[in-house]
Amino acid sequence: MDVGELLNYQPDRGAKRPRQGDGGAAGGDEESRGGKQQKGQGVRESARYRDVAAGVGIEGGFEMRNTEEQTGDRKKILEKLMDRDEEEPEAELVDESSMKKMILTFEKRSYKNQELRIKFPDNPEKFMESELDLNDIIQEMHVIATMPDLYHLLVELNSVHSLLGLLSHENTDVAIAVVDLLQELTDIDTLNESEEGAEVLIDALLEGQVVALLVQNMERLDEQVKEEADGIYNTLAIVENMAEFRPGLCAEAAQQGLMQWLLKRIKAKIPFDGNKLYCSEILAILLQNNDNTRELLGEMDGIDVLLQQLSVFKRHNPSTAEEQEMMENLFDALCSCLMLPSNRDRFLRGEGLQLMNLMLREKKMSRTSALKVLDHGMIGPEGADNCHKFVDILGLRTIFPLFMKTPKKMKKTGASEKEHEGQSLQTAFL
Repeated sequence: MDVGELLNYQPDRGAKRPRQGDGGAAGGDEESRGGKQQKGQGVRESARYRDVAAGVGIEGGFEMRNTEEQTGDRKKILEKLMDRDEEEPEAELVDESSMKKMILTFEKRSYKNQELRIKFPDNPEKFMESELDLNDIIQEMHVIATMPDLYHLLVELNSVHSLLGLLSHENTDVAIAVVDLLQELTDIDTLNESEEGAEVLIDALLEGQVVALLVQNMERLDEQVKEEADGIYNTLAIVENMAEFRPGLCAEAAQQGLMQWLLKRIKAKIPFDGNKLYCSEILAILLQNNDNTRELLGEMDGIDVLLQQLSVFKRHNPSTAEEQEMMENLFDALCSCLMLPSNRDRFLRGEGLQLMNLMLREKKMSRTSALKVLDHGMIGPEGADNCHKFVDILGLRTIFPLFMKTPKKMKKTGASEKEHEGQSLQTAFL
């Protein structure tokens, strides 16, 4: 049964009932009968009326039963057909030849759009169509992510350079489309499918200063617009994917403006959202096992930024699980920073000891993490100054109860971890 037959199919309606007001009388409605004489009667008449959209009344026509039901069935059929049409291009197999053709089309459309924008800078109507075409081909290129073995073609045909160039495109929609594509291309599961193809792609991206370009693009995006906020989220996902595949690039990424942007975004006075949570996670990743990024954060007064953000939780617990996760990420970042001796002095000058002491007294969710921070800040010979200051602010009065036996009701809430941190602090003071 083809599409036409599906749309025209009608269930058996049984015998046709006499129409009220007609009765076949000679004195019937002349206009109605005139219409019937012009269009004919019988089976062909019914077939023609079936072609008319269901639910639309026809003057002088025969009544149809279950009109709403027919309309619903017709819509379902049309939706299924449209969905099938949309799914068919995705089902196409991608080989080296088709991928080269797709990349060539992308390059042509990118060049055409750039040429028209230069030629008609003040007349958007001249280049708008080429911009739509460019956006369409970028969407089509998402299929490349299914073939990481062919990533080398993107590099060999110089498409990586072209994509990075579009990150600074005047139209942020085009730049966001490129970000979405790069996020899918660098998905960690995809990269692990073909390490050889992934290495080639990551090398090309880093050679093109991808992190610096991504940061520049994020700086101009407005998070009040949902699409642009999603673009920032996907940008952070690109950084996370690359850092997970190649941890050594964290220092380079931080120096290309990412560290400064993350600190700026974290301390921004805007309501908590998913992007702030993601920023805290990326910051913790950059600081993990890397003294260069720890030193860079200290030079940017990042210790003060972390302490300011954590001070919110000294008397108030996080309101959601996501906010609690962000708090833990910030504590982890602070602990990583304190592993560098120079940052312990910054922590001391920033009154971090006083803040952690207050958190211990308040007994909120931040208590355990504050104890961990004190452990990192006072351990070893480099933490001697912090130990002396902690004694001066009467911190011993706060931590001594931690050496006592933990009540039974507290044993199920991480008491063993608190005991461990307390023992570490005891060792630090000795």
